[in-house]
Amino acid sequence: VYFQEALQIYGGSTFNVERKGGWKGGQRNEVPDITYEHALRLKRRAGAGLTVSIQESFGRGEKVRSGGNATEGGTTLYGSDENFLGNFGYELARGRPITERDVQHARNVALLGKEVADALFPNATPLGKQITIGRVRLQVVGVLAEKGGFLNMSFDNRVVAPISTLAEAYGTQGRNIGDLSIKTAGFEAMQAGKQAVISHMRVIRGLGPAEDNDFEIESNATIQEEAEQFTSVLTTGGVGIGLISLLAAGIGIMNIMLVSVTERTREIGIRKAVGARRRDIMRQFLIEAVVMCQIGGLIGIGLGAAFSNAIALYFDFSAVFPWAWAVGGAAAVERASAPPRAGMRKTRRDERKGRRDEVFCQRRLRYALAKASPTDPLFSVSFFPLSRERSEHQQRS
Repeated sequence: VYFQEALQIYGGSTFNVERKGGWKGGQRNEVPDITYEHALRLKRRAGAGLTVSIQESFGRGEKVRSGGNATEGGTTLYGSDENFLGNFGYELARGRPITERDVQHARNVALLGKEVADALFPNATPLGKQITIGRVRLQVVGVLAEKGGFLNMSFDNRVVAPISTLAEAYGTQGRNIGDLSIKTAGFEAMQAGKQAVISHMRVIRGLGPAEDNDFEIESNATIQEEAEQFTSVLTTGGVGIGLISLLAAGIGIMNIMLVSVTERTREIGIRKAVGARRRDIMRQFLIEAVVMCQIGGLIGIGLGAAFSNAIALYFDFSAVFPWAWAVGGAAAVERASAPPRAGMRKTRRDERKGRRDEVFCQRRLRYALAKASPTDPLFSVSFFPLSRERSEHQQRS
């Protein structure tokens, strides 16, 4: 869900052209960069219905300064063009966008992300102000609307300038264009747009008919498929780790209960002496094991929820609690613990009944002793001390 929400910022009719990477024959593919000139040629060759936008990072972790104010660092300086807003899913909060004339004449203008604008100009309008970042000094012409972030990467802590301006300041030699975005007229035109871009890029890259593409096309759908594969691997790994943890926990509890039984042999002997049966003692230890498992499970769920929320806060995304798993697990534990609880209630009832029977027997015995004759031979043999005391009492009376 989080990946799907993050990908919606680019829209469903946009795809990117990237240099093909990976490994082949045990060696890393040495694929030529997609250069600034390649991107410009694709932009010129793209026909109607295809909007090409170039974006390249010229500095990361930069500090932006204006007057006596400065950001804390971590700002990314991007070079782009007049199609930046539409292709990369940004909107303007104020000011104007970068225009085609800004790119053609390499003007020193810039768009500020919301974080940068708030840090440099908390009580004033940024429009028309001068800023310094890296090697360039730029005039602010617009402020981008708040966009949020993705995996601890903020989309609002950035400065965007015409790519031609930054190309003059930093150079383009040996630089690979990381974001070459193409937007089609609609989702239905995506496939035709991809085929057209592949044809143009093969010509631009000088590939022969028998050669494979040394670039790749990535859209939201392909990125989402990769994200789903990644999450499925994580889910499978999590289930495996959970099963191993349950097995280890079960072995640990078994060992604890074995030690407990060994150390409590006297208690078991006393209980059996007063009438406890084998199944009563077994029920007692099973109940203790179930209670121990439930307490450990509750502690584990609490720690897991706290850890996941801490990660969500750190990476600035929302944590989804698996209520279905939690409810299902709680229902399973409730169902599994029902027989021990019933056994515990039965044990308590048996103990109360045993105490009542014991009290009743004692009362009957005392009644029988009180009524028995002191001269009764059986009485004299069985209860001699008590019968002697009774006869002495009668003589005194």
